[in-house]
Amino acid sequence: MTNAPWFLLVGGLLLARGLTSSVLKRLPVTPAIIYLAVGLLVGPTVLNAFHFNPLKQSALLEVLTEVAVLISLFSAGVKMPVPVSFARWRTPILLASVSMTVSVVLVAAFAYYLLGLPLGAGILLGAILAPTDPVLATDVQIRHPGDRDQLRFTLTCEAGMNDGSAFPFVMLGLGLLGLHELGDSGLRWALVDVLWATVAGIAVGVTSGAALARLAWKLRGESPEHKLMDDFLGLGLIGVAYGLSVLLGAWGFLAVFFAAVALRQTEVKLAAARDYPDRPQSRAIEPAASSASPDREPVPTVSEGSLIFKEHLERLSEMVLILLIGGTLFLDSWSWRAVGLALFLFVVARPVSVLAGLSGTRTSWPIRGMVGWFGVRGIGSLYYLMYAIQQGLPEKLALELIQLTLVAVALSILVHGTSVKPLMGLFWRHRKHLPTP
Repeated sequence: MTNAPWFLLVGGLLLARGLTSSVLKRLPVTPAIIYLAVGLLVGPTVLNAFHFNPLKQSALLEVLTEVAVLISLFSAGVKMPVPVSFARWRTPILLASVSMTVSVVLVAAFAYYLLGLPLGAGILLGAILAPTDPVLATDVQIRHPGDRDQLRFTLTCEAGMNDGSAFPFVMLGLGLLGLHELGDSGLRWALVDVLWATVAGIAVGVTSGAALARLAWKLRGESPEHKLMDDFLGLGLIGVAYGLSVLLGAWGFLAVFFAAVALRQTEVKLAAARDYPDRPQSRAIEPAASSASPDREPVPTVSEGSLIFKEHLERLSEMVLILLIGGTLFLDSWSWRAVGLALFLFVVARPVSVLAGLSGTRTSWPIRGMVGWFGVRGIGSLYYLMYAIQQGLPEKLALELIQLTLVAVALSILVHGTSVKPLMGLFWRHRKHLPTP
């Protein structure tokens, strides 16, 4: 496919999406399903008008997916409720750590014993498929900074963290395949790839996000007529947090997510202190509430000012990347090995890992069930796959992992996309019986 048809295809989809937004909300499918269907139609599955080769274009696809995930992580982070508390964050932390580990182990065992892959490849495949996706799961994510729904918060926060917590397992799989240094008895992996990279990534994110929030607040406070470009500041924070973390050998995805969280949290605390100077910082409230003071105008914030722009970029990247997924799949891509792995992931690995991670918590069973089902796989998995290929995966193994991953992502888009609206509707009708977070 030449440039002109690509412009027509993408432009036509953008026009159709913009003109039928209200109609799509009433349909029992998500926009991602429509993008995938168009990709399958024009790709080698049906018309064969174009074929995107992810092996040959792995470097390009790595950059595209990396940018898409970073933007989505920022959008998720600035929508986290304020203030941060261990009681509220305990569930997503367990999901991003314990459940992540269990999911990787289960997928690795399936790949090793039933698919005949090497142990390192099985762990790598588990790490690729374990993270839930912050890009595609918009229908089960927090919709705005004031959204306090417990289910949406849990899924959004988990997706924000597990795109970074999967990286140590990616490195472990690469190490067992001889493509990464693990050290004696895995000591280097444990100290550097797990401990240092995780702690440093979170520290870089929190520090950079809080610093930008205070700097922007000071500039606006000292000179009210001083205008700031919030879109640029948001993008700049993503770039600085991610760049610093990569230079320090830390996980950049964690850094960007926690930079956005710290940005939002700090801005809200500053707003609360401005309107209620005697109110303790630990009891900070959302700006919407703090701006209720009749003699004060709400001060603009970087997080709110940049969020709409980031969400538009997120939707655009979602459309392009899912089109590419559809353009990679042939009819024979849907092998029993690939479909069987995807079904195992959806109905066994994800629910079991969620139950294991949340055992002993007070999370209600309806929420456990919904979280166990809506482990949407998507752009994050594609990034890890392309990253692994760029590290030097053998071509035969890379082709098999590409097929297994793309089919799992495509089926996740279809299965979770068709079930999200009826199941979420049923859940919301009964949510009044659930505890308030």
